[in-house]
Amino acid sequence: MELFLVRHSLTQGNVERLYYGATDLPLLPQGAELARTLGALGGYPSPDSCALFTSGMRRAEETLICLFGNKPHQSLPAFRELDFGAFEMKSHEMLKEDPLYQAWISGNIQENPCPQGESHRLMALRVLAGAESLISQGEDALVVCHAGPISALMTLWFPEEKKNPYQWTPGPCEGYGIQFDRGKPIRFRSLPFPVEGSGPLPVSGCPSA
Repeated sequence: MELFLVRHSLTQGNVERLYYGATDLPLLPQGAELARTLGALGGYPSPDSCALFTSGMRRAEETLICLFGNKPHQSLPAFRELDFGAFEMKSHEMLKEDPLYQAWISGNIQENPCPQGESHRLMALRVLAGAESLISQGEDALVVCHAGPISALMTLWFPEEKKNPYQWTPGPCEGYGIQFDRGKPIRFRSLPFPVEGSGPLPVSGCPSA
């Protein structure tokens, strides 16, 4: 089976480089337009060829509709972004003098939870459990979710690539198709797929962070 993981499109949180995971932001107009444009190019699997899911967050729901239309789908809360707790909707610049923030970024950021939030490790375990549940069903599936869950899974599944989670981070409407054999990841390809004759893909203007 193949599991397709697609990051949602552009939000105000991306533009302002905010820590936001639990905050339910909508897409920006340009984010919706980017998703519609990419969806029209056809660089994604057919929505009729796989089961469709989102994290349940508004930005993921809106991205799915812009990419594929109002197709039947289910929500999987296990694929939600990291909950940044007290740091939600704040940037590095806003937080850089905060002792709690300094302790978090200077310590073991994978293991240490954000105040009132969760750690990267616990998020990764949550998402992995959700992914394994999908994989066990043996049918192709596509999940529109978030950068953190996608990069965490790719880091766990492909350690031989020697990439850290930040290097696995996809841009808006980008992601990976991961092929599995007997429940084990064996290869991956990037999304959206190249489309012959489509020309260069539109640029999102989204920061990589």
